[in-house]
Amino acid sequence: MQAKVWQFQQAGKPLVHDEQAISAPAAGRIVVRNYAIGINPVDWKFIDDNPRDWQEGHVPGVDGAGVVIAVGDGVDNGLLGKRVAYHHSLNEHGSFADHTVVYASRVMEVPESMDFALAAALPCPMLTAWQAFSKVPVRQGADVLVSGMGAVNKLLSQLLSQAGFNVHVISGSFTQAQADVMGVKAIHSDAPKGQSFYALFDANGPDNAKALVPLLEANGHVVSILGRVEEPVDEPFTRTISYHEIALGALHDFGDLAQWQRLMNDGETLLRQITEQQIVVEIPQVFTFENLNDALHYSKEAKQKAVVTVA
Repeated sequence: MQAKVWQFQQAGKPLVHDEQAISAPAAGRIVVRNYAIGINPVDWKFIDDNPRDWQEGHVPGVDGAGVVIAVGDGVDNGLLGKRVAYHHSLNEHGSFADHTVVYASRVMEVPESMDFALAAALPCPMLTAWQAFSKVPVRQGADVLVSGMGAVNKLLSQLLSQAGFNVHVISGSFTQAQADVMGVKAIHSDAPKGQSFYALFDANGPDNAKALVPLLEANGHVVSILGRVEEPVDEPFTRTISYHEIALGALHDFGDLAQWQRLMNDGETLLRQITEQQIVVEIPQVFTFENLNDALHYSKEAKQKAVVTVA
């Protein structure tokens, strides 16, 4: 099978449109005919800097949605024809193609009422938000602080609110109308003074997370979604803050089958909640497959969600 793909050349250069052979899926894998491709910051960051040492011809892309058209040994034939969405490893040929080979255990079934463009926009931010939410024990009525209101934290804020937390956010652009829809209690333009929080969720980087740690109460939690706080802020045996790191892509290298099955089951529940409008998501900007480089540029410059549809 020949797949139409967008290939990496070298760091900082636009991707090249070409064709690439796809062999029959190995045991435990499937071929997804992509109908939409999600664009995430991790995509253009890795294309710009190439931290994984991709070779020329590598196909980037972590998120996609489409239909299963082939299955390898050990995979239930019942998957054939299923509508699925997936998050893929950065180390393998990815979603920037009309066909992608993925693990059968690492896909979520997409509800019939959800179109592929929206489904492709969700895996990375949605599953990252779920991982962040899952790090902290639920304590209804507790105040939590969310910093950096991108796609991940807009989803995360709703999960926290639904669980009974009082959600405060730090943002210069998040509106009261968004807060009302997403269940956010208060918007702060800067770190709030005179208030302590049970947990902090930060997507601005480890330096920003460290600067906010003093706002946590004793036995509180800091969840770093973008980078890792390497050294605790407090002395040992004082406030005993718990530090958590989030790295969805690392699960491809270190997660086992049971972990992936749990995550995909949780993801399918979230997809259903989105179709039932229990969780609000923003509609992504849509580009055609031929204009994938434009979609990457838009994501980088506009800091907005983009998807690419595949005819």
